Amino acid sequence: MSNSDFPGWHGTTIIGVRKGGKVVIAGDGQVSVGQTVMKGTARKVRRLSPGGYDVVAGFAGSTADAFTLLERLEAKLEATPGQLARASVELAKDWRTDKYLQKLEAMLIVSDGTDLFVITGAGDVLEPEHNITAIGSGGNYALSAGRALMDSDHDAEEIAKRAMAIAADICVYTNGNLTIETIKS
Repeated sequence: MSNSDFPGWHGTTIIGVRKGGKVVIAGDGQVSVGQTVMKGTARKVRRLSPGGYDVVAGFAGSTADAFTLLERLEAKLEATPGQLARASVELAKDWRTDKYLQKLEAMLIVSDGTDLFVITGAGDVLEPEHNITAIGSGGNYALSAGRALMDSDHDAEEIAKRAMAIAADICVYTNGNLTIETIKS
């Protein structure tokens, strides 16, 4: 598949919710190739612990590309312990300027329990305005549902679960097999 054939955001849904002193990142387990579901229980949300500093990351896009980016992020975090914002900006700079990294087709949501960022191959490090963000083919559905639930009495995990359930009901590239990681500030 060439870069021009890459389906962009299709293939998964990842949501990040910051509320009540914690951040929850949840992702579905569906892996699709074209119109075929190849696997329903993939883990697209991972806990990284470079140098004992906990970070949770979720990815959408090519799995191999995402793992390359996660390894690079870990290296940046080891070089700048406790500075997720700095490590994220450094990764985004490399991603934007390195000819090899420019070909990577993935997006990341990352959090250390305090900061919550989306990192893209366009060189963006975006912090959500409303303490919630989502990526992937069902990202806009999950984001809309989650934003509607933010003013409720639900905690971050319940908001993430409910938003992902709604996305799974709407998006054919998203299923209800969730991986959920919570990190406190």
